[in-house]
Amino acid sequence: MLLRFYDFYDGHGAATILIALSIMFLAGFLLSRVSKLFRLPNVTGYIIAGILIGPFVLNLIPSEVVEGMSFLSDLALGFIAFGVGKFFKKEVLASSGPKVLIITVFEALLAGILVTAAVAICFPQIGLSFALLLGAIATATAPASTLMTINQYKAKGEFVETLLQVVALDDVVCLLAFSIVSAVVEGLSSSSIDAWSIILPILYNLLFMVVGFIGGLALAWLVKGRSPNSRLIIALAIIAIISGCCILLDVSPLLSCMIFGATYVNLTHDEKLFKYVDHFDPPIMLLFFVMSGINMDFSSFLTIGLVGVVYFLVRLLGKYGGAYLGAKVTKSSKPIRNYLGLALAPQAGVAIGLAYLGQRMLPGEMGDTFLSIILCSSVLYEMAGPALAKLSLIKSGSIPKENLAEGKKRNLTDVIAARKISLKQLEKKPKPEASIEETNLPAVVNDTAQLQPLLQAVTSGKSKAEPVRAKSDPE
Repeated sequence: MLLRFYDFYDGHGAATILIALSIMFLAGFLLSRVSKLFRLPNVTGYIIAGILIGPFVLNLIPSEVVEGMSFLSDLALGFIAFGVGKFFKKEVLASSGPKVLIITVFEALLAGILVTAAVAICFPQIGLSFALLLGAIATATAPASTLMTINQYKAKGEFVETLLQVVALDDVVCLLAFSIVSAVVEGLSSSSIDAWSIILPILYNLLFMVVGFIGGLALAWLVKGRSPNSRLIIALAIIAIISGCCILLDVSPLLSCMIFGATYVNLTHDEKLFKYVDHFDPPIMLLFFVMSGINMDFSSFLTIGLVGVVYFLVRLLGKYGGAYLGAKVTKSSKPIRNYLGLALAPQAGVAIGLAYLGQRMLPGEMGDTFLSIILCSSVLYEMAGPALAKLSLIKSGSIPKENLAEGKKRNLTDVIAARKISLKQLEKKPKPEASIEETNLPAVVNDTAQLQPLLQAVTSGKSKAEPVRAKSDPE
């Protein structure tokens, strides 16, 4: 019999909700500190926190509170998709060319096809819909772990550029694949299967893609001349209304919100709004991932846990094999062919969001099992991801030997000393008004290229003194 620790504060209305929120916030924060000690992403700590305070361990959160916060998954999906949209600036897509697109399609779709085939063949009793949804989610890759490793060791070169572009495009392929598969699953689950039952959900997705585009146009017009707070409020309002309208028609808000973000960034070339949203959404994302851990149903997962093992291993095989084939077709370099797939293992945000949508499409315990498989595998992928990413960067020669030996970030003083720039030279220059704020210089400089905004800001004013010229770093 499970303990009910929440009985100590349950049944007190608003007080119960506030106490439950406090427990979730504190648990997520404390476990994220623990995950950092093992160089794991915060999302891993959040999910583990949810497991610990959930019904299968400490049972600290009343089930009514958990059910009442189900809207968080849809809101978090809107934030995730909006953030993905900023990576799709037209100039970036034009410069990457078809090479990166081909590699992305190969590695994403091969993983999805192999997972679908393996689950459908090995476990026919769970149904084709379950296998199709697992395969669609298998296409996604979470960039956080990979980006963390790249920044930590200051990796650079063709391999890194290709990896970043593939990771950025990966979620788009996943969203498109999931939208098509979900339409097929809805058609299969209906009592009378016909072409219209499959086509209609696809038409709804196309409609909301247009809605996302119109939302981007509206946002670009509404935020002109507004303060940062007003711009943030308007953006959040549009994300919420798009997500809410999508829910009314049982459509994923991911594609619509992604196009919303992509339209805005291409019209305005303004990335500051995305930073404002990034500063606003951490509490929401923390609650979302903690709730994901709370909702993990270990009882249903253990009944067919072998499905999770097959999913975990086959997806890794598909990612590696697809990246290898795509690189070979595009005649990419040997390091890209051999090691790109290793860095594509992590899976978190988009996959977990889609898992909630998949759970709704599957009946009863099958839906709970589906969600549990994705959540458990995401934790494992996030633990293995940094190690595999580091291995791929080392093997590809993307990490300089001195950076590998240090394995830590340099601060601003270290960068200035390395480039032989006198601090007195910088102090002599007049500082233009609000120049430092505009540069958005991070507290820790990971690469010497990040020093340029500071130098430009310091030297932008008219002065008789010679401008500061920094020697380039030796290769």
